[in-house]
Amino acid sequence: MKITGIGNAIVDVICKVEDEFLKKNNLTKSNMKLIDEVEFKKLLSNLKIEETVSGGSVANSIVGLSQLGNKVGFIGKIDDDDLGEKYEQGLKKEKVEYFYNRKKELLPTGTCLILITPDSERTMCTFLGTAGKINKKDIDIKAIKNSEMTFLEGYLWDEGEPKEAFIEAINHSNKKAMSLSDKFCVERHKKSFLELVQNKLDITFANEQEIFELIDAKSFEEVISFGKKINKTLIITRSDKGSVAITQDEIVECESQKNLNIVDLTGAGDLFAAGFLHGYLNKMSTYQSLRRGTEMASQIIQQIGARLK
Repeated sequence: MKITGIGNAIVDVICKVEDEFLKKNNLTKSNMKLIDEVEFKKLLSNLKIEETVSGGSVANSIVGLSQLGNKVGFIGKIDDDDLGEKYEQGLKKEKVEYFYNRKKELLPTGTCLILITPDSERTMCTFLGTAGKINKKDIDIKAIKNSEMTFLEGYLWDEGEPKEAFIEAINHSNKKAMSLSDKFCVERHKKSFLELVQNKLDITFANEQEIFELIDAKSFEEVISFGKKINKTLIITRSDKGSVAITQDEIVECESQKNLNIVDLTGAGDLFAAGFLHGYLNKMSTYQSLRRGTEMASQIIQQIGARLK
């Protein structure tokens, strides 16, 4: 197995909205808000669903890696309900080995409402459901040990059982990569994330907002010196400024693709990570890996949803 992902098993529900809808419902554009089941149903009652997909940040990356021809697996907690069954089938259809036995849980399968505004930005409202209740027993240690790399998502980190599951996976992994996921996620878990990035992870993915928040940076020069100092691989996406890989020995930059017909930014970071990790796991150069990540991200933002058609 090239790579096994561990993340929130979330069914994405994609809807188009106007900016007014976000204001009316006190939602911050381009960010993710955790909501309960009642609020989820209330928001959805006024919307038209464009598409539903077996999502979650790392699951999107793992599907991207599968589409590039890698042998991949995924661990994520679902309920034995209709959405849970759809989730599992959705991954199997994409040739992802699913290392989890579906059973009846106290909470339903998690759902994420992805709201796309006319400027193609996506704002997410997530009801984690049982996905956020992952624990140590849900981690398939054999699958982790048999993978060249484990890819984790910052969204999954929470005190208590999810944190224990995270640590269990890290302790048994050959190589470890993680996405910081979201600026608010970094705010909530800054101390833990900093410890992971400095001491536990081999590769960290972040956008500029997230890395600035993590290390309280005022300039990108501070990000570069932090990256060089920690002696790991730090991958930063910088929107139209492209991307950069920082290690102790080198700084590699890759330009963004221009003149794209952007329709939806959902999954841009997830597919960038898929492209980069594909390059890394298949012994490409750092620049080639960044380039592949850029190509994948550029493709996904020219269509609706986080799955390459």
